[in-house]
Amino acid sequence: MVKAVVGEETRLKLTEDRLANSSIPAQVGLVIGKLSSTLDRGFVFDLIPTPPNDAGDPACSLVESNKDDKKKGTKSKAQSSDSSSLVIDKDWVAEHARQVSRMLLGGMKVVGIYIWASDSAFKNSTFTLCQTIKGVAEAAPFLETDWDERLIIHICYSPRRWTCRNCSLSSNVTSSSLRLCDFKMGRVLNSLQTFSCLYDFDLRLPIHHKRGTNVQTLTNVLRHGISVLAKELRGAKAIVDGNLVVNDEPCTSDGLHEIELLLPFKKDAVTEAYSLRDVIGLLAFSGSVCSYAYLNSKEPLSQAVADIKEDIIKSLQSRLDIICDEVDGDTGPADAGGEEVSDGISTETPISQLSLQLLRKTCSLSLPRRVFVPWLAETFVCDYLQQSETLQVLKDHLVELLSMEAMFDVSTVLEPEVEAPPVITKSFWDVAVPFCSASCSSSEKTVPELSMEKSSGKVIKSTNVNIILAAFFLVLSILVGFFLIAVRGS
Repeated sequence: MVKAVVGEETRLKLTEDRLANSSIPAQVGLVIGKLSSTLDRGFVFDLIPTPPNDAGDPACSLVESNKDDKKKGTKSKAQSSDSSSLVIDKDWVAEHARQVSRMLLGGMKVVGIYIWASDSAFKNSTFTLCQTIKGVAEAAPFLETDWDERLIIHICYSPRRWTCRNCSLSSNVTSSSLRLCDFKMGRVLNSLQTFSCLYDFDLRLPIHHKRGTNVQTLTNVLRHGISVLAKELRGAKAIVDGNLVVNDEPCTSDGLHEIELLLPFKKDAVTEAYSLRDVIGLLAFSGSVCSYAYLNSKEPLSQAVADIKEDIIKSLQSRLDIICDEVDGDTGPADAGGEEVSDGISTETPISQLSLQLLRKTCSLSLPRRVFVPWLAETFVCDYLQQSETLQVLKDHLVELLSMEAMFDVSTVLEPEVEAPPVITKSFWDVAVPFCSASCSSSEKTVPELSMEKSSGKVIKSTNVNIILAAFFLVLSILVGFFLIAVRGS
């Protein structure tokens, strides 16, 4: 449980000044930071306001809960501020958290929400706040951890003060789930250690025959492949700056630290043999993921390794989610009745949603590539670009989601992933027997066997010819030997 929280003073003071100089009666936003289980402390890096929704309405507003105020005269006016409460667009705040979490690197997470409101409005809205924080936790979950806590930071403007509460995400989140914790401001970002890792992966996932209603789409197979990678990474050892991590000592040196992951041998893995009856194709998923993680100077090295592993898996999941989001946004009534092609697949169906059991041709899909942008102090955030997208899209995302300045130096953007991780689906015969075409019919798939028989026949014939030639040269050498002996004797 988080007992104390330290916020980056420079960033929090800027947020306070911005809100104080505005005429906004209430505002909600995300808390970006880190919760450390080893230190029982929370660290806040920045506060990001949730932008207006698609209709242009703010995500948080202030309303009067008493409808009969006008009938109660001057007394109701004096108490109007005490009866106000917050109305929060919980779904929009959760969506904001989901998209921002994709842009955060290892060791940085959406750890809660902040509220700019009066003390009475905050107290009258505890249930709404609990439901909002629960939606944020579901939209931006922590991977590979059992944290069931999030933070709610209240910035009160009458009187001006900061308070932080720890919200326990039990099955029934109520106002009793909020507990005050120590909160102070200090230097957080300057004490962070930076770690980087380049992880290469190569998977071959089988595409099975259709069985009942089990339809394998490219998205489903990829999600399974990512879960396989996650299991492998759990048991991976790590080398930091050339030294194997064997204890929980903190990192004392400054600068960028390189992490290399050593995957264990698959001693207990069961090798499965597939035949044409079981598998009709293979999905090749390979590439490189560039990962960064940030560690507090008092945390152990093992935490940096865990953050790197989580960042790698989250990055792959985010790329797949981006493709799925684009498909959902582009799908309309016209897509349902697309024209049919020869292999029974609608031409309007996105590649990621194709039924792989129906594929008869090789298809490929490139996942978005990851780019890194300088953020606060020496830290970075990331975004994902499709092949057709430019850095202008990157600027729009940063301004809208992270409230960053519209102008930044493009030359500072890091693009270590030259190529995006490709996904290629191949027919079983393309992989098992390379010289067999992917479009062969079931009757033609006996051709490789015949070819093997013919080729074996050629081998037998060539072997017989070699034997005859060897015998001929042997007899010839014997005759030459007798001839030489006879010449010498004469």
